[in-house]
Amino acid sequence: MGALRRVDKNCACVESIIQSNGGGKDSLISILQDVQAEYHYLPEKALRRVAKNLGLPLVQVYGVATFFKAFSLKPRGKHLVHVCLGTACHVRRAPAVLAEVERHLGVAKGETTPNFEFTLETVNCLGTCALGPIVMVDEKYYGQMNVGKVKKMLAGYKKFSRPKRDEKIKVSA
Repeated sequence: MGALRRVDKNCACVESIIQSNGGGKDSLISILQDVQAEYHYLPEKALRRVAKNLGLPLVQVYGVATFFKAFSLKPRGKHLVHVCLGTACHVRRAPAVLAEVERHLGVAKGETTPNFEFTLETVNCLGTCALGPIVMVDEKYYGQMNVGKVKKMLAGYKKFSRPKRDEKIKVSA
């Protein structure tokens, strides 16, 4: 199975998620959140199953999935790393922090490590400007971040093997 969980042939997990959310059209966002929590992205097979079970056009399900930035149609890592590049963080050297995170993970912003352990993203503001620069890993905030703290912050998460820059991410749904 590897680090990336695949949608099984019968979409049993997706079926279970739909039922646990009541199976109604008004539960679409909750269903998509749970599907993404399970797979770390929204696989096409899962979106098709959700549309079919809720009696919604596939384009409507895709519309919701692409409207909200929290949803992703491509595989993401187990841990989401967000580096704030808002004004307050930017003037406090957030770009240098971002560069250090990129160096340690071996990926650029917007990319996922080949082992699907980390996805690195930037945001315009995390709402904690007084503590900037801010890095958020999953739901945990790391304030007053600097390049010297990056390695220790990442070490607190599952050990990862540093990928080579030219490795490609292989995805199969």
